[in-house]
Parts: sequence; C-alpha cells; structure tokens
Amino acid sequence: MTEPVRGVGARLFVALQHVLPQHLLSGLMYRLARVRWRLLKDLLIATFLRFYRIDMTEAAEPNAKAYVDFNAFFTRALRPDARPLDPDLLAVVSPVDGTLSQSGRISAGRVIQAKGRDFTVEELLGGDPERARAFNGGTFATIYLAPSDYHRIHMPLGGDLAWMHHIPGRLFSVNTVTADLVPRLFARNERVACRFETELGAMAMVLVGAIFVGGIETVWGGEVTPVRARSRLSNAGSVQGSAGGSVRLERGAEMGRFNLGSTVVLLFEPGRVQLDETLVPGSKVRLGQRLGGTAAASEHVAT
Repeated sequence: MTEPVRGVGARLFVALQHVLPQHLLSGLMYRLARVRWRLLKDLLIATFLRFYRIDMTEAAEPNAKAYVDFNAFFTRALRPDARPLDPDLLAVVSPVDGTLSQSGRISAGRVIQAKGRDFTVEELLGGDPERARAFNGGTFATIYLAPSDYHRIHMPLGGDLAWMHHIPGRLFSVNTVTADLVPRLFARNERVACRFETELGAMAMVLVGAIFVGGIETVWGGEVTPVRARSRLSNAGSVQGSAGGSVRLERGAEMGRFNLGSTVVLLFEPGRVQLDETLVPGSKVRLGQRLGGTAAASEHVAT
C-alpha cells in the first residue's frame, strides 16, 4: 500500500508518542481532571473555554463555575433540545459530535483507517473470529471527537446489549496525523467494544481510547478504564448482556462517555445499513444527524 505523505514534524510527533509513557501520562491527566480545588479547576475550565471557544449555551448547566471539577465540565450534558434526532425512525444517527474519519464497506474483514492503512475487524474486536464474522462484508463508520466536541456517546439505533469487551492496548493520539502514520492504530489502542442486537441486525460500537483519555464509561457498567476499574469486569474484560440484568437502550439514548477525546468505530452487518454518500472523510457530524438508513429503503429510493 502507498505510504501517506507527511512532513518531518508529523513524523517526529508520532515518533515521540512511541517513547512516551502513555498510560502514566493519561493517569496523571485522570487525576488532574478530577481536582476539586476551586482555583485550579476554574483556571483549567476557563483556559479550555478560551482556547476552544466552547458554546456553553448548549449545555444543561451553562455556568462553567458550577462544575465540581474539569472532568464534570468536559463530560457536561447538553440541553434536551440541543441535538434533535433525525425524524426518520429508520435512520441510523450519529452517536456523537465529531468528524467522520472514514466510512464504507468492510472488505475481506478489513476496515480502512486512512489512505494506505487498514486493520481487521477481528483484531479491532479483540481477536475473536466468531465476533468478527458477523460484520464481514458489512459497513463501518469511524468518527473522531476533538477536544472541543461534546463527549457523551449515544445510540445510533435502539438495541439490546449482547456483550461488552475491554481490550487493553496502547494510547496513541487518534488525530488524523497519527492515523495516517501509525499502522493499525484503532486496533492497537485500548478500547471497549460493545455489540448490540438491533432491528437492523448486529451493530458494534467500539470506543477507542487515546493519550490523555483518562477513562471510558458505559451507562450500565460505569467506569471501564483506567486500570483500577478493570477488576470489576468478569472473564478478563468481557461482560455479557445478561450480567447484572439485561441492557436495552433506545435510539438516541446515552450509552457511554469519554473522559477526554477519542474515536468511535461503528460496524454493521452486510446488507442492513446504507451509509449516506454525501458523508465523506472530513465531514463534520453532530449527534442525532442522519448517517444512513436501511439498505432496503435505500435500494427502494434508488429504483
């Protein structure tokens, strides 16, 4: 495959990530984001607001000083009317605010990461060929969340949790520079993979960690990462839908959150979901926006 073209600065940036103590730095960020000393947490929040120009009028709590720590601010809830769902009940909606990195067909069990880069669904889901087989020939969408984006994750479709699996790994940055230059990035980073049974068949949502991402949470299991939370998971990081009762989440419902920015990878079974062709790499998307619809519906429109 052709190597992505990047400058010396980009390559040095990626080379530095290989030698940094990624988990140690992320652990320190985890602690800093939870400091409740008012002077420090207000300074962190005010600096972030100025640098990223956050629109607090969308927040359920618009007063930035009301948050108990930086993490509470970073994972703030939005007003109920801030992200309306696409009115078409057959539409698959974006689970997050972010940028579409890549989307398309899963060919020969492989997902495109960037030009000249790909990885297998099997390794993305933790190395289990049975879990991966359902998605071969299906469709995928990868959405990157920048620090300025809303960081709660919602359901693209209503579904029942079949399993959740935590996969330990590295914590490279997941921005476009790193995605261009680090092979198999999303299959190497620490991640939480969840499979849901929906009316459009199996759907996987993979929450990919990154450097300075101090934690990944789900609404049913609480904090899954960092390390100290892992002991709560059974079967070396796996949780079945029956563990602790069944989990059913409706379209648009919150399913989890990043405690700093990262990436979500969506996988769908073959012949079930047709992604909208207007969405190309680099497209900005918002929670609730239409990503696609049923393949049958799309074929009907085409005819």
